[in-house]
Amino acid sequence: MFERSGDIIVEFLRTNVPEFARLSAGWENPAGDTYFRKQRQAADSADEKLSAIFYNMMKDIGVELHRKLYAFTIKGPPLGQKRILDMCMAPGGFLAIALQKNPGAHALGFSLPVSQGGFQRLLSPSKNVEVKFMDITMLVQDMGATDIPSNHPDSDHFIRQQQLGPQDKFHLVLCDGQVLRQHQEFRAQYRERCEARRLTATQLALGLEHLEPGGTMVVLLHKVEAWDTVLLLWKFSKFSTVRLFKPTKRHVNRSSFYMVASKVQSLSAAATAAIKVWKEVWRVATFDLNGEMKHNWREEEPSAKELIDEFGDQLIRLGKHIWKTQADALEKAAFIRG
Repeated sequence: MFERSGDIIVEFLRTNVPEFARLSAGWENPAGDTYFRKQRQAADSADEKLSAIFYNMMKDIGVELHRKLYAFTIKGPPLGQKRILDMCMAPGGFLAIALQKNPGAHALGFSLPVSQGGFQRLLSPSKNVEVKFMDITMLVQDMGATDIPSNHPDSDHFIRQQQLGPQDKFHLVLCDGQVLRQHQEFRAQYRERCEARRLTATQLALGLEHLEPGGTMVVLLHKVEAWDTVLLLWKFSKFSTVRLFKPTKRHVNRSSFYMVASKVQSLSAAATAAIKVWKEVWRVATFDLNGEMKHNWREEEPSAKELIDEFGDQLIRLGKHIWKTQADALEKAAFIRG
């Protein structure tokens, strides 16, 4: 059903948004597949040189993001009591800018260990920054899983000690982690079909659960028009002010963009319901190895028509400049120009 819903959304946007129609035409060039595959392969290594390139790139994106949307501004708490949570920190470029914009703030960062294919930490050491090197998708206690089957492929690898308690609250949460292909050799086979879902659900569930009411979340997403992305934007619009940002100098022709959700009512019924769904998504992706677990989050989703009626105009307003920026960049891309 959700695949059909995605088609309906895309057709709605093609018909009503010239910028999206132009972008769709750009994507239909088959040379683009080869171009982007080579770019992904080049970005796969997490060695020191590429970690440095990635670190500086994320700083550049962070500077532009803050200049346009003041995304990293923490309002309210006194100096020294501002707290930042970075769900996937290393190499640390994003967090570096967030700390720069909030002098004296304290930060907690999670990061995949280098020994498991993660990026090296390049953020300068500071007494105000604590880093926990661990795979956040394995935080079973934090994600509410208490009954772990002894025969599960990851039974010995799950992190059973809770990392974030009820008292751990943050004013700014950064969720920009992506699945790293160099991590693949360290992952159990069952994870390959669902790792992106597990990582996204973990970041969103724990990030929102530990966000102070009125705080801000910065979330890396892909394809504004994708059904799951549209649903996510719709959900966040119910309990926060949603704005979107696409860098104009880095990753311009890719589908990635950032959602900045500010004034988040993290204790609202809508937010609590979203956290529950994301934890359930993670639970099924982690433990339903045979496709036998019952879940109903798809059944509870609105239909594409219902979502368009309620959220279509806002979706167009949010996505218009993202699609235009990407379409402009694609028209200048090497594989288009030949």
